Amino acid sequence: MIKAVVFDLDGTLLNRDASVKIFIENQYERLNKWLNHVPIEKYSKRFIELDNRGYVWKDKVYQQLVDEFDMTGVTWEELLQDYISQFHSSCVPFPNLISTLEKLKGYNLKLGMITNGKGQFQLDNIKSLGIERYFETILISEWEGMKKPEPPIFQKALKNLNVLPSESIYAGDHPVNDVEASQNAGMIGVWKRDSQWDNVKADFKVDDLEEIPLIIDKLRG
Repeated sequence: MIKAVVFDLDGTLLNRDASVKIFIENQYERLNKWLNHVPIEKYSKRFIELDNRGYVWKDKVYQQLVDEFDMTGVTWEELLQDYISQFHSSCVPFPNLISTLEKLKGYNLKLGMITNGKGQFQLDNIKSLGIERYFETILISEWEGMKKPEPPIFQKALKNLNVLPSESIYAGDHPVNDVEASQNAGMIGVWKRDSQWDNVKADFKVDDLEEIPLIIDKLRG
């Protein structure tokens, strides 16, 4: 009997690729006085390359941008602070986010979230999406002192939700950090498809969040 669904954040609930594009445009406008010698298209493209879909922290990204584009009048520290304080206002949810969470709650399921990243930064993004209230437990790697794909962070989420691994589903976009890691923890691994990867071994695959309640229906028979 499935009793809980645990989610990843970036690339699963939060459309990070779309959010980053909006953020970069907004930052370029805010700091245009110091950035306008670089075409917006060039600035955006290089940021996205260096960011590596969030796997490179922005201190490194901004140090490189300041150096490459010969920026004066603004430091990489100031650009980083702008990112930390302003990114949440550019957050874009994936389609059917709220309706899916509402439906899962209607099934009397416990909901959890495990996300790698900086504590306050990720919490600000979760709050920006307006979804914090749906989750009984939210584990952010910086604050937990452990991260995916390490088993303990999955075990802690399950303990907080008071469910067995076999009674829970984990949904995420990363083949190793999300799918494989949750399966290794004994959970049912659901892959939210991402064009960056193929041939992902998962128990279920979805394109849209609204497919997750259908998986619950199937598992509950």
